Amino acid sequence: MIKNIIFDFDGVLVDSEILVAKAFAKYMLNFGIEINEKEFAHFAGKKTFEVIEILSEKYSIKNQQKFFDDIMEIASNIYKKELTLVQGAHNFVSNANQKLFIGSNSIKNRILDGLYRVKLNQYFKADQVYSFDLVENPKPHPDIYLKAIEDNNLQKDETIIIEDSSVGVRAGVSAGVKVIGITAGGHWHEQRDDKELLEAGAIAVTNNYNKIEKLIQSY
Repeated sequence: MIKNIIFDFDGVLVDSEILVAKAFAKYMLNFGIEINEKEFAHFAGKKTFEVIEILSEKYSIKNQQKFFDDIMEIASNIYKKELTLVQGAHNFVSNANQKLFIGSNSIKNRILDGLYRVKLNQYFKADQVYSFDLVENPKPHPDIYLKAIEDNNLQKDETIIIEDSSVGVRAGVSAGVKVIGITAGGHWHEQRDDKELLEAGAIAVTNNYNKIEKLIQSY
C-alpha cells in the first residue's frame, strides 16, 4: 500500500518548464538565434547552469555568468506573471490520502514561492520540501529523494515518486523507489516520445493525474 508520494516540482506540480524554455528562447534572440521553445524539452530536469554550459559551447557564448544572470531575471519575470498548475495537479493533491513531499532540482525558496503562487502551500509545508541546495548532488543522483526518505523514516516500498524527466526518473530509481512518469506539462508535446521515461526506469507513464490515482491504488 502506498502511504507516501514524493513529487518533482517543475513540470509535475507547476507548469514551469515551458516558461524556462520561453526565457531561453527570448534570450537567444539577442544573438540572432531563433530556437523554438519546444526544442528545449530535452533539457527538462537539468540544472539551469548545465543548459547554459551546453548552449554556450554550441553557440560560442563566452560570458556564462552574464548568460546565467540574464536568464534568471527573464525567467523570474515570466514566472511571476505566467506560472500555472499542471492540469489535474491541484485536484489530485487536495484529495490525496498519502503523506506528500516534494523533491526538486530547484532551490527551496523558489519552490516555496511557487507553491504560494499556485495556492498549493497549504498542502506542502517547508519541511516537506526537499531541494538540490539541501544535498551534495542534484538529480540524476538520488540524494534529494534519499534525504526525504531518511528524514521522514519512509519505507521505500510504501513510497511512489512522480517525475516528468528522464533525469528525475533515474534519480528516483537510484533511490530504490518506484517512479511514475507524468506528461501533462506544457513542455510535453506530440513530437516528444514518453518512451524516454520508461527507458529511464519509470514503471508507468501517463498524461493524466486521474490515471495516476488508479496506478497508485494498484500498488
